[in-house]
Amino acid sequence: MAEQHEADVVVVGAGNAALSAALAAREQGSSVLVLEWAPEKYRGGNSRFTGGLVRIVYNGVDDLRRLMPDLSDHEVESTDFGQYTRDDFFDDIARVTQYRADPDLALLMIDNSLDTMLWQQSYGVRYVPAYGHQAFKVGDKMKFWGGLTVLANGGGPGLIDSLSSAAERAGVTIKYGTRAIELLTESGRVTGVRVQRGAEQELVRAGAVVLASGGFEANSEMRTRYLGPGWDMARVRGTRYNMGDGIRMALEIGAMPHGNWSGCHAVGWDRNAPEFGDLSVGDGFQKHSYPLGIIVNGEGERFVDEGADFRNYTYARYGHAVLHQPGQFAWQVFDARVTPLLRDEYRIREVTKVVANSLEELADRLEDVDRETFLETVHEFNRSVRTDVEFNPAIKDGRGTEGITPRKSNWANPLDTPPFEAYAITCGITFTFGGLRINTDAQVLDLEEQPIPGLYAAGELVGGLFYFNYPGGTGLTSGAVFGRIAGTSSGKAATAD
Repeated sequence: MAEQHEADVVVVGAGNAALSAALAAREQGSSVLVLEWAPEKYRGGNSRFTGGLVRIVYNGVDDLRRLMPDLSDHEVESTDFGQYTRDDFFDDIARVTQYRADPDLALLMIDNSLDTMLWQQSYGVRYVPAYGHQAFKVGDKMKFWGGLTVLANGGGPGLIDSLSSAAERAGVTIKYGTRAIELLTESGRVTGVRVQRGAEQELVRAGAVVLASGGFEANSEMRTRYLGPGWDMARVRGTRYNMGDGIRMALEIGAMPHGNWSGCHAVGWDRNAPEFGDLSVGDGFQKHSYPLGIIVNGEGERFVDEGADFRNYTYARYGHAVLHQPGQFAWQVFDARVTPLLRDEYRIREVTKVVANSLEELADRLEDVDRETFLETVHEFNRSVRTDVEFNPAIKDGRGTEGITPRKSNWANPLDTPPFEAYAITCGITFTFGGLRINTDAQVLDLEEQPIPGLYAAGELVGGLFYFNYPGGTGLTSGAVFGRIAGTSSGKAATAD
């Protein structure tokens, strides 16, 4: 007979959403057990692989100083942080998801964004300005753009280390190498989980269960089934353990699927990156400065508007476009005019890069690219740039192209200043958008949209927030907000029974 264990609240997963749920459940006086399939050295799920950016509402620098008390007077005086209002946040989510996002969930996340990060800060998470990610120097000031100004110190690894330590201090038990494989139910109520530890199975009884074990992005079969043909070829940016178990277990007991099941967050990722994420590199394989240059496929042609919007509003869907190019790859091309502005990930050792002193030499070095068509593409692009408009990378400057398809809407510069640099990319999938339907208490709903007693969810496996695209930094914010709500709700329910 399987061994049995008990806890008031069991949390499946150990990333940002899961650990936020565990801490919030402990605040309700519940005993909490966290089950993590990965071994301890790979703990943290996809959160561990992120850059640590979070998107929050702030009405000015005073709000930021509450969250980042170490912000110096000099930093405040030399930086234009701007503001990012509730309406700004809601408009961005509505726009990039083509007005499909569940407005109740979106507003709940938005209205709790700053308060939840302050709550995490109270547990030892330190936030700092995202200078290396979302700011350019304009005149004598650093200027933030796109409403994304805050970063967890140490990125994803720093966030997970801080939350894990906080959970342990709070008395949360974390079991590594423990895979949840089935939800236990009695009379329609979730009463625990069946887990696999090595060759053995165990039963873990609980007053409530929080599912926070990620989407199905690491499962090539599920990617192909739901996202479509070719998605088995995508690289996985993060953990190999997000196999969709939490979603599958909930659907098996009658939970309602919800959201954009054929959609995902997918970006430009180094062409020679490994199949799954590498913790020693983290998110360094991403290549997100494409608005400053052009992207060409193996036929030597451009295929997207690189300057359609700020990076953090387009990067989550441009990986899709790369995956559907011949050979599932592309090259990002820049000249010396903009290479000093490239993000830090372009300077890592593990990069697929070529450099040349002329466009003809560059064309010779672009592996698997049609040389003559590439040169025609670049010359046509150069002739089309509106040089009468001033280039400004910190705003949507309107410096676009005329007479070519696809056009480039902003930040267009002729590629005419050597040396030239090019970076080979493929598609890297971050997380899937389809998942479970929840209510504003983070309760999982059944096929009749009624709460399943004892079952809660947070993080990537919640459906309904993101469709087609998402605003950068919203994933960690969503995980923290709904993790805290799920933990509070489950903790109250478990201790009330």
